[in-house]
Amino acid sequence: MKPTAQTRSYVGETVYVGIDVHKRTYSVVARVKQMEVKRWSTAAAPEKLGHQLRQFFPGAEIHSAYEAGFSGFGLHRELQRQGIRSIVVHAAAIEVAANQRVKTDNRDARKIAEHLEAGRLRGIRIPSVAQEAARLLSRTRSQLVRQRTQSQNCIRMKAHQFGLIAPQDQRRMSHALVAELLKESASQEFRCSVRSHQRVWEALDQEIAQLEARLKEQAATDPDETTYRSVPGVGSVSARILANELGDLSQFTNERQLFSYTGLTPAEYSSGENTRRGSITKQGNRQVRSILIEVAWRAIQADSSLADFFERVKARRGSKRALHGYPTNQWMKRQMEYTDCSFRC
Repeated sequence: MKPTAQTRSYVGETVYVGIDVHKRTYSVVARVKQMEVKRWSTAAAPEKLGHQLRQFFPGAEIHSAYEAGFSGFGLHRELQRQGIRSIVVHAAAIEVAANQRVKTDNRDARKIAEHLEAGRLRGIRIPSVAQEAARLLSRTRSQLVRQRTQSQNCIRMKAHQFGLIAPQDQRRMSHALVAELLKESASQEFRCSVRSHQRVWEALDQEIAQLEARLKEQAATDPDETTYRSVPGVGSVSARILANELGDLSQFTNERQLFSYTGLTPAEYSSGENTRRGSITKQGNRQVRSILIEVAWRAIQADSSLADFFERVKARRGSKRALHGYPTNQWMKRQMEYTDCSFRC
């Protein structure tokens, strides 16, 4: 539906705008004083949407929200530039009714606007343009590493298919092992298929090496590099990921903010006098969460106090829960200590 002409004054009013973002269009719903006052669809052009909001609601204080996703933060930055109080929210933070069976763009925009007006939405941390650009190197490297692992797994599965690797064989996939498999197989088709995957693997090796060289250059100019590398369990790659994703930890007011940003805080289910905490919420930066788990594995090998606690919890609840809990959170607390941040708890 196209917006109608301005028929009322919004001077001094507070307008809450929910935006459902798609590749080509935005679905927009605006609310004032718990009433929907306007609904429309427009081209996915941030500057144009900002001008529309200012045109439709002159003199109003405008608050807007949309879900984090493929579109990044360009819309947020443009709305902020035009004086609109914008936030970007985690998709999982938006409540969904248990009996809701219909999902449309307008419904999604309306739900965001309603939650925004009710004060039930909290914006995620928005990186600067420079921080967002710096993350491209470490995130692209992680993507290519996953692709390389996929190529290696394809070779392993083909070898299993033709009985060249025993089910219990736990050898790490390497170029030497591939050469051995090619030598053992007399099938030209098998060799052709495996060599195709191996060429992709080799090309990815070269691209990853180039990215790691760029990351070393990045690290040489980053003042946070020394701080991250000084913490047990952090290597050159993990330091780059953490520095690019977290930056200067003094930006977090307290430990709770940092734990919430990583999504490692436990979900809570409370009723009356009973309080039960479940698994981690995962409503946070998954790149940080993933690398923290790897760092925690190395940290418990280097820190005896973390290792002792890990073993005690592991005996009761398993290694996964033991690692996701105390060791990872304790590692983050120690990281804060290394940064000499003064948190206002």
